[in-house]
Amino acid sequence: MGEVAWSAMHAGVHRQLRSRSLLPRGASGLVAVSGGQDSVCLLKLLVDLRPKWGWQLRVVHCDHQWRDDSAANASFVRQLCAEWGVPCQVVTAAAVYPTEAAARQWRYRVFEDLAVQENCSYVVTGHTASDRAETLLYNLLRGSGTDGLQALAWRRPLTPDRPIAVVRPILGLTRQQTGEFCRQFALPIWEDATNQDPRYARNRIRLELLPYLQEHFNPGTETALAHTAELLTAEVELLESMAGELYGQAVTAPALATAAWKIQRSPLQAAPLALRRRVLRRVLQRVTVAQVSFEHVEKLVALLTAPNGSASDPFPGGAIARVEGDWIVVKP
Repeated sequence: MGEVAWSAMHAGVHRQLRSRSLLPRGASGLVAVSGGQDSVCLLKLLVDLRPKWGWQLRVVHCDHQWRDDSAANASFVRQLCAEWGVPCQVVTAAAVYPTEAAARQWRYRVFEDLAVQENCSYVVTGHTASDRAETLLYNLLRGSGTDGLQALAWRRPLTPDRPIAVVRPILGLTRQQTGEFCRQFALPIWEDATNQDPRYARNRIRLELLPYLQEHFNPGTETALAHTAELLTAEVELLESMAGELYGQAVTAPALATAAWKIQRSPLQAAPLALRRRVLRRVLQRVTVAQVSFEHVEKLVALLTAPNGSASDPFPGGAIARVEGDWIVVKP
């Protein structure tokens, strides 16, 4: 690729990688590349920075088969990777997933399988501050708590049981900045028509809601929301750590999946409400596979001070909680 042209964005991402320990020297990284401007910007930065860091990089492109041009999109990514000297693997969905959430779940299963197969300790994605702002709004409108509002952290475990991390080196950049970078270096971009499809809620947030907020409330809405998510990330980490200690004191998990869970009331009664809710949410997430709502958690919170013998109505999946002395017993 010859001499690398060094830009302010190269320097900024280089600093973020170093200060946040996102992708250590000599690491093996699996880079998710769609071919759009954010992922192309990410890959260009990583390829240019690779001599300084000694990374082993590989690319994965997921073909969801949502569009008629998806095979051409995959070929575009393959060709780009060949020009930049990065091995590339295209994985095509066996079925067309009906929702964004289902497609995302498939994508992250692909990342996990390929990272294990190729011995990569890091999965690198091109999420930006703009994605972070959109995710915060999306989850806020769905009634999410702080965990949802701080989604898209700089780094998180890919799965609880594998030593593989998802890292997002360009989370500090807006989509406008990645576009300017691609124009500055004349990078080829694959335009994805589904990004303009108003049937998807995230697209309506990006194309309609955010521009409205920027015009009528705050031109820097994206950055302000991204900063809010950054603050919430640190606070959620603290609360999760404290809730983990309380969970260990108060909750007795069953040896068998069909047996009852036991929650001791007295340690939770003495704890702040925020920690009570987090501990009880964890229990419900393990008891039921359904989405745990605010109302479900509040049912258990009410049982912390309810008379002996009080019981909840059934949770999703049929579990019922009952007060037995100083214990709440949750029977699947």
